[in-house]
Order: sequence, then C-alpha cells, then structure tokens
Amino acid sequence: MTMLDDQTTATMWPAAYPQGYAVVDVETTGLARDDRIVSAAVYRLDVRGEVEDHWYTLVNPERDPGPVWIHGLTSDVLESAPLFPDIAAEFAERLEGRVLVAHNAIFDWSMIAREYARAGSAAPTRQRLCTIALSKELALPLPNHKLESLAAHFGVVQQRAHHALDDARVLAEAFRPSLHAAARDGVRLPLLECLPLTEWSDTPARPRIGHQSSYRPAAQSTWRPSRKRPSCPYPNPGRYETGKPLVQGMRVAFSGDTSVDRELLEDRAVEAGLHVATSVSRLTSLLVTNDPESSTSKTVKAVSYGTPVVDEAAFTQLLRDVAPAGGAGAVPDAAASPDR
Repeated sequence: MTMLDDQTTATMWPAAYPQGYAVVDVETTGLARDDRIVSAAVYRLDVRGEVEDHWYTLVNPERDPGPVWIHGLTSDVLESAPLFPDIAAEFAERLEGRVLVAHNAIFDWSMIAREYARAGSAAPTRQRLCTIALSKELALPLPNHKLESLAAHFGVVQQRAHHALDDARVLAEAFRPSLHAAARDGVRLPLLECLPLTEWSDTPARPRIGHQSSYRPAAQSTWRPSRKRPSCPYPNPGRYETGKPLVQGMRVAFSGDTSVDRELLEDRAVEAGLHVATSVSRLTSLLVTNDPESSTSKTVKAVSYGTPVVDEAAFTQLLRDVAPAGGAGAVPDAAASPDR
C-alpha cells in the first residue's frame, strides 16, 4: 500500500473528514470499573495525520499499580507522579476539538471518561475512532487485530510495547497510512460518539499489592439502567463452535458477574459486530458466564438448548479476532425471533 503524494492528498482529501486527531494510549491498573490510569500519552495529528506534537505523563493511581509485569510501573515509580486531577486540564487541552483515536478505543475512552468523572468534569472530545474498526473497513490482510500486527503491516517498529508513549507513537505512525488509504478509496471513517460517563465505582485508596480486580458479588454491583443498542447489521450465522472464531452477527448473552465492567464488555462485543442478547433463546450463539453451574434463567436455558458456554477470559480472547460476516447458512436477524 502506498501513501498518496502531497498533490493528490490536497486534491482528493474528503472535506467531511475530521480536522484533527488525538492518538491516545493509556496504561491502567486493570480492566474493571474501579481501575485507574497509571500513564497516558497523546500524539496530536493534523487533518492528514501528520504529527504536530506529543505528550506523556505518569499518573499516581492512589492504589496498587496492578500488572507491573505488563506496564512496568511500580508503586515506587508512581508515588511521586501527579494525580489525575493535576493533569486533567493539560490532558483536556490535547483532546479539545479532536477525534480521539485508539486501538480498541472503547477501552481507552471508558478509562479516560471515568477519570474525568471522578475529577468532577468531562473530557472535551465528542467522537472516537477505533483503529481496529478502521482496519476492518479497509480490509487490511492482518493475521489478527493486535497493535503489533497493524504496526508490522505498515513497517512501523515498536520499541517498548505497553509503554503509553511508544504505543501512541506506533499507533500514530500506523494510523497515518490507514487514513490516507481511507481517503484514497472513499471509505467512511468509523466514527462513534463519545458520551461522558456519570457512573463509576471506586475502592478505598489503600495498598492492594498482589490483588487484581476480580469477580464481584452481586451485592457490590452498581445498578445501571438498560441501554438501547442499535440493531446488529449482520445476519446470525448460528452457534459458536469450539476451536473456531466468533463470527459477526453471532448472538451473545452474558450471565453473572464479570471482572470487566459489563457495559464495557458489551460495548466491545457490539464494536466487534456481535449481537448482544438480553436473554437466551434457541437462536443464541453463545453464553458468557464465569459461573456455568449457577441456576440463573440464562444458564438453565443454555443447558436445555445446548447453547455453547464460555467464561469471560475465553470470550475476551475470542474478541481479538472476530471473523467477518458472510458465511453460508446465516440466519437473517429480521427473520429471527426476538431474544426478549
């Protein structure tokens, strides 16, 4: 894939494309609603994806740093780092008026939005773009949707994986040719609205050495109203088969407590092209539960219908490489019975 030259870019650039981007990466203490940001980086790009500047900061999460073996940031390193409210204004200045770009953007946006909610404000960005979704729109021949695979496709060398600044740099360098390819081919960018979050969960600021957010009893779960989601645009290809990938259009139901916030997990499923079902029926492709022996209505129905069941960890792995829709034998959603 070749980049457009300056003259072609100038004459063919879509007027409807955003006027600027903020390529973001955050490292966190974990994946749950009460987890915190430990470092953040932003590369600001102009309308054509050229780098304007970059910024990086550590953030004191006021708690155990979580998976140090991944991000490398120990309690000693973070102890003297600024708190999120101390860097919120500068972070906001770098997001202002730009589309937030990230790899698996729903995760980065959710973590950022919750930090701003805790600080009593909101991040000043109204749209986000997930580079996983963009690579699918461009039909890039990637073996999976990991950042390292996207980087390798465009010849970008990653120096320090899971370091926010280097991950943001790598993504910025891979996003630029993706953006140019989209402009060249007239591809509509997969922009989604960024809605400020008003709900989050906090744990006391105490040492949690060796502890990771885990399955929470139902009594600790935060109530939230159900959220109406748009209809899945893909036909139902049938049930999930062990050893094979998930396929866009599959109907996935969730039961019981999850370590990752349920809403975030559902958002990831929707962005991957799956249909999130509110109950289990004969048309359900897969049930995700960490307690398959429970007697909830969903698990009981799954057993009676022979619906495949996987736990949250397995489902998260499957989400990394969801196959595109279009296989034979798909059942159109319009003809399917409702799951409600």
